[in-house]
Amino acid sequence: MADLLKTLVRDFGKANVRMRDPDFVEKAIRIMMKDAQHKLQVVADFDRSLSKYSENGKPCSTTYSVLHQSKHIPEFYRTECRKLLEIYLPIEFDHSKTIEEKTPTMIEWWSKSHALLTSCHLTRQDLVPIVADSFARLRNGCKDFFNLLHSLDIPILIFSAGIGDVISETINQQATFYPQNMKIVANFLKFDEMGKMVGFMGNEVIHAFNKNENAIHSSDYFYNIRHRENLLLLGDSLGDLRMVEGADHVECILKIGFLNFKVQEHLDIFLEHYDVVIIEDESLDVVNGLMRTILGNPTVENLKSALLD
Repeated sequence: MADLLKTLVRDFGKANVRMRDPDFVEKAIRIMMKDAQHKLQVVADFDRSLSKYSENGKPCSTTYSVLHQSKHIPEFYRTECRKLLEIYLPIEFDHSKTIEEKTPTMIEWWSKSHALLTSCHLTRQDLVPIVADSFARLRNGCKDFFNLLHSLDIPILIFSAGIGDVISETINQQATFYPQNMKIVANFLKFDEMGKMVGFMGNEVIHAFNKNENAIHSSDYFYNIRHRENLLLLGDSLGDLRMVEGADHVECILKIGFLNFKVQEHLDIFLEHYDVVIIEDESLDVVNGLMRTILGNPTVENLKSALLD
């Protein structure tokens, strides 16, 4: 069955693609092929899922480190955030601890970071040069991925514990943000009438491990697309698996995990929870190959025509 699956999705034959249960993956793909774009939706994490982990050996910026590393931000903010990172990042990726054990620590980390950022009094206008000067990078092929989804009216929910304003600005600068089919759920900055940051929107902090609990699951997002029974999930952590717990109507889910670092240490647990694991790959080539299979290999000419309509 594994050889048949590689024939079905050529990119699955790459050495850095692993699966625990090829039979399940093949069955899910055939269901999605039958329904094509009509029943498909995508839910994706942003940092190190849609964005790169590294480029040319240099770690890329996450939405928070875009701010931490910016010359447009006061030095005290960068210094304090580095201290927080050294304390809390190892805890986030400590697979010896349960999500329940790590959650209070994550809330503490996010809350401290948000308070620090609020004290910098950023403006809306500051975000454009901050992102432009950053080392945040969308994965190779991400622009094509967004264009394909838009051209076929396939909804994508970008669900992130990062900064929503940085996500939208990164997409605007490096690809195209399509409000018709794209929605971002993340921690958005709150600005006053003069455009100065005064805090964060809402009362709930979205962190790495509460993606099943926040506002999206009490909103009407999944209800409004309830005819989208096939779901493709893209993530790079175990917390990302919880992004779709509010999508009760979904019948077929295929979970794609990006394993970006410490491969030998994390591979087994990724294979236990993700259906397809992509190892140390800074592109969306495998995902785009899968999409072509599901959607009947739409031609570039058809996509250009749809985008112009």
